[in-house]
Amino acid sequence: MGACSSCCADRNRSGLYEPLLQENEREAVADLLQYLENRTETNFFEGDPLRALSTLAFSDNVDLQRSAALAFAEITEKDVRAVDRDTLEPVLFLLQSHDVEVQRAASAALGNLAVNTENKLLIVKLGGLEPLIRQMLSPNVEVQCNAVGCITNLATHDENKTKIAKSGALVPLTRLARSKDMRVQRNATGALLNMTHSDENRQQLVNAGAIPVLVSLLSSPDTDVQYYCTTALSNIAVDAANRKKLAQTETKLVNSLIGLMDSTSLKVECQAALALRNLASDEKYQLEIVRSRGLTPLLRLLQSTFLPLILSSVACIRNISIHPLNESPIIDAGFLDPLIELLAYDENEEIQCHAISTLRNLAASSERNKKAIVEAGAVERVCALVLNVPLSVQSEMTACVAVLALSDDLKPKLLQLGALDVLIPLTDSSSVEVQGNSAAAIGNLSSKVQDYQPFISVWDAPSGGLHGYLSRFLESVDTTFQHIAIWTIVQFLEGCDSELIDLIVRSPEIIPAVRQLTQGLDSTSPHHQADGDNMMNDESEIVGLARRVISMLSQTD
Repeated sequence: MGACSSCCADRNRSGLYEPLLQENEREAVADLLQYLENRTETNFFEGDPLRALSTLAFSDNVDLQRSAALAFAEITEKDVRAVDRDTLEPVLFLLQSHDVEVQRAASAALGNLAVNTENKLLIVKLGGLEPLIRQMLSPNVEVQCNAVGCITNLATHDENKTKIAKSGALVPLTRLARSKDMRVQRNATGALLNMTHSDENRQQLVNAGAIPVLVSLLSSPDTDVQYYCTTALSNIAVDAANRKKLAQTETKLVNSLIGLMDSTSLKVECQAALALRNLASDEKYQLEIVRSRGLTPLLRLLQSTFLPLILSSVACIRNISIHPLNESPIIDAGFLDPLIELLAYDENEEIQCHAISTLRNLAASSERNKKAIVEAGAVERVCALVLNVPLSVQSEMTACVAVLALSDDLKPKLLQLGALDVLIPLTDSSSVEVQGNSAAAIGNLSSKVQDYQPFISVWDAPSGGLHGYLSRFLESVDTTFQHIAIWTIVQFLEGCDSELIDLIVRSPEIIPAVRQLTQGLDSTSPHHQADGDNMMNDESEIVGLARRVISMLSQTD
């Protein structure tokens, strides 16, 4: 605040103000000097101190305005609190000055005050955006920097974002993002990032021409600018229409983001992987990331000890793995072991979900890949963990086992590893998805196997055994569950294992339930009426399978 004190004190003592100042202005100068000498004990946001500052701010004398602006800037540098309009109005008035020094100091003060949540709203409500936009157009770099910094702070409040987007601020912000001054560039890209958190504002940003600017600044030497631009593009890529636009116009985007995954900044690496994750919602980008050699840096991030890096990279590889053509390249790049290790990452449920979901995707369309996943130890790890992980992870794990169980060659291995011991208890899970996935996995395992002893050994246990599961599902009101159970029984009967067939026949619950299903469902039940034609199709299949079971059993008598 030295500059402000000397401005007021020196000129006052020299007498230069004497013939020019109004009486109230002379008193305000004297009072302000007194308050500044005791600044640690003075509240400048109310009472006489604020009145003294306001008198100088509203003066026609530019020197007094400079003193007021400098005082506001220094005071707010050290003391930020919620203020009322009596404090903000003189600062906003000073913003409209034609004097560069007044503009610079006033915008700095307003930027400081805009750190406070309540102030963010009040500044915009009192019309602060218009003078800030004018100052962004100033040829003075200091004024630009402060004005953009203030806009950046204001844009962190959700209620302000749309107002800023509609105020005309985005075009000058986008232009200033290319500034040669790194401070201006940093503030401008930070402001653009803050505007990317809603669909409407992202569209306004795209319309303002921000995309090519953000992409070009990915190569900035400044890690903050890299971070702001990478994160902004990641948010923009959430929208399908924006991904299409990016694909059409920004041919270097993927390579730039892959390069940033080798940044020396952890936050830049993390955001680059997240941006690629969002882009990989589309098939084109799923393929392009692999073709552009993005797997190597992703694998390195996946093996990090830093949770955000692990999360961003595993989320990215999960999306990339959706494309069938990427399954083998991902496996060949060495992802299986790290993904299987992450199944036990109990610090973060989302990481576990992404890891197992990726393994399921990799197993989707190739017998070779299914075999590689099993040989890598995925099933052992799932069996060891699945009963004690969160429901969301259980759902993904059981779905993965169901996919692996489609392989006739791998079924004996899965049964040998004890898959039934964990799948059967999960058919009685509190989660419908976990129940269905577990039952589907059992059904897949039951088809075309040579040895049914693993099924016989779990007939009564654990958790009520195979017998309890089949009985519950046959008696369920859910037609999907009925269908899985009756189809599984058909597989058992087709397997012609006399011991297993005898257990089915002697069950006091299974055969009566099957006979009930041969009669069809009650057409007046709410469940039946709600699902309409799909329900009728399911019912027809269930009735057919139930009648087939009765017919097959009659032939074994």
